[in-house]
Amino acid sequence: MSVLIVGGDHLGSIPRELDKIGVNEVKHMSGRSTQKIRNGIPETMDFIIVLCDYVNHNLSHKIKEYANSKEIPVVYAKRSWSSIYQKMKDSQSQFKKSGLRLPLN
Repeated sequence: MSVLIVGGDHLGSIPRELDKIGVNEVKHMSGRSTQKIRNGIPETMDFIIVLCDYVNHNLSHKIKEYANSKEIPVVYAKRSWSSIYQKMKDSQSQFKKSGLRLPLN
């Protein structure tokens, strides 16, 4: 399973925690400007995490449009593992609809 994380300069322990629940590929895109999106969004991502306290609003809007067009689940959370985990639990129906199974308690 693969995830694109948008926002934040450093991810800290987030990739390690995602690995524990079965995410084996983590791509990171800084959320400072929409210029980053010109390089393209990886097409093979199973879902997207937007760190909303560290992302440019225009970039967040572009990511949302892209995800909606490709029917990719998006999780909006703060840059802490507890926030990300809770938002992922809250979004399980969105994951199931796209065929993803995450082992979240």
